[in-house]
Amino acid sequence: MRAYHVAAPGAAAALSEIPCPSPRAGELLVRIEACGLNFADLLILEGQYQEMPEAPFTLGMEVAGTVEATGPGVTTPVPGTRVAVFGGHGGLAEYGCFPAERAVTLPDSMDAVAGAAFQIAYGTSHVALSHRARLAPGERLLVLGAAGGVGLTAVEIGRAMGAEVIACARGAEKLEVARRAGAHHLVPADPETLRDDVRALGGADVVYDPVGGPLFEAAFRACRPEARLLSIGFASGEVPRIKANHLLVKNLTVMGIYWGGYLHFRPGVVRESLAELMRWHGEGHLAPHVSHVLPLERVEEGLTLLRERRSTGKVVIRPR
Repeated sequence: MRAYHVAAPGAAAALSEIPCPSPRAGELLVRIEACGLNFADLLILEGQYQEMPEAPFTLGMEVAGTVEATGPGVTTPVPGTRVAVFGGHGGLAEYGCFPAERAVTLPDSMDAVAGAAFQIAYGTSHVALSHRARLAPGERLLVLGAAGGVGLTAVEIGRAMGAEVIACARGAEKLEVARRAGAHHLVPADPETLRDDVRALGGADVVYDPVGGPLFEAAFRACRPEARLLSIGFASGEVPRIKANHLLVKNLTVMGIYWGGYLHFRPGVVRESLAELMRWHGEGHLAPHVSHVLPLERVEEGLTLLRERRSTGKVVIRPR
């Protein structure tokens, strides 16, 4: 089969022909129909992600497709079932083996492209806003990177939870994407003006930040007392430094959110979150935004779109 594969430690990823895998105990063999790209894929290629797979491995964290076979001990889902799976790697290929316990049955309302774009982005935002920040109706939510893969879902979910959403993004086109996703207010991603722009709207009760760097610092200064700041990631490449004395004065809380970590220490949080998100999708409350769908031979182009921040929502690769 074809796969975007890292053959050995230190080797560059390349489109290669490798043997089709067979499912081991507890695994599913999935015929992959779509794989969502994530910023974490770039970090894995650079050797900088917090959970690095050992070479040889195939890139690609989340997939959607059809169960082809099951390994020993697996009774569900049965072959022929349409599923989405977060495997961490192995997705940029025609077939992949993944833990059966991580498979989520796709509803009839969701095609493979939407399924491959759904779990990480929507799961991260829902766990962050609901489980971690306890976002309440009527609160003011500031979303940085609001047109990106996770940021756009935070806009949608924040709106669905009854918050007043301020979307922060770079350029009129990206701000328009955030507006269509449900943002009430639009502000440019300018560290020099962000604090005043958000304060003019009344300040932020919750900040959702996948960007880091100077934008985090500006958002920090735009917070209302008792605000919660969610640190999702550092797409800017700069990890911000937090002034603890300012936390004290305004009674602020900064909290990290790593969605994949819950699969290890509290998987029930993820299961309950995804079940609710699937219900919302089936009811028409969520509409995954995919700006690019590319074939497997163009995966490097897809990664470049993420690296250069030229995509909105998700980039999805179709292996066949």
